[in-house]
Amino acid sequence: MSTTASNASSAPRGHDPLATLASLPGVPDAVDSVRVAVDRVYGHRVMRRRSNEVTSEAALRAARASAALSGADWALEEVRRRSDFGSAADALTVGAALRLTAEAGQLLSIWRQSPVRVLARLHLVAAGGVGAEAAAAGPGTAGETVGRPRLAGEPVVETPGPDSPKPLIEAPLPGADEVAGRLDGLSGLVVQGSSAPALVTAAVVHGELLALRPFGSYNGLVARAAERIVLIGSGLDPKSICPSEVGHAELGRAAYVAAFDGYLSGTPEGMAVWIAHCGRAVELGVRESTAVCEALQRGAA
Repeated sequence: MSTTASNASSAPRGHDPLATLASLPGVPDAVDSVRVAVDRVYGHRVMRRRSNEVTSEAALRAARASAALSGADWALEEVRRRSDFGSAADALTVGAALRLTAEAGQLLSIWRQSPVRVLARLHLVAAGGVGAEAAAAGPGTAGETVGRPRLAGEPVVETPGPDSPKPLIEAPLPGADEVAGRLDGLSGLVVQGSSAPALVTAAVVHGELLALRPFGSYNGLVARAAERIVLIGSGLDPKSICPSEVGHAELGRAAYVAAFDGYLSGTPEGMAVWIAHCGRAVELGVRESTAVCEALQRGAA
């Protein structure tokens, strides 16, 4: 449990706890570095004429990377060509990640008013047909858990199915009451707004959802999609061309877990490590989209 984030969530209205995190040692440098990188790719000449193509490619690469972190490490071209995302756990994960990246940009206005509603929608989208079919099966089925935070005693798996991979995040699972309270606190922070840079808010949203794992499945994918929503909606990355998911995957699963342990520690040092890690992930996402811009400029993509 992140003590720092929990304290932030329960802070009195009018106080800006995220701004406190923004002043931690190393965080201002990370914020500045991200801003420079983002400004640079937005200034690329290709962005003036073909930004929609860059956005589409960034979404595809973000989905592939987020799925990889959840245990479905498919090649980019495999993700690009496939249209069948059937019952195997890895295919379900890739399909869920693709749906989430497509949905994220449609939820910005709702996010500012009701983050919990958006999170529920993201989980419903991630579950896709599996959730709909289970819900249609009636009471007592897995469908009852789709699109809402888990209740006491309900299990959590990243991807449903008999071949589900070992979960990436294995920290102790908070109880349902704690999940409800902390989701409410996180929602309050988002609705209240903050003077903190977008990177700080995105990192806290991402980290808190990883810590809570509020749904019965697809929590990693939902957490990374929520980070994407914050980065887009804040104005840092309005065209969604800086896929932090790519950076998280490139830095590696071990580094992701190690940085997240810093978030869980709740210490100022640990929080700073997590925020800086998220900043580096954005920068690597920028590098990926810059390469896409260069390829488009050469006529190679």
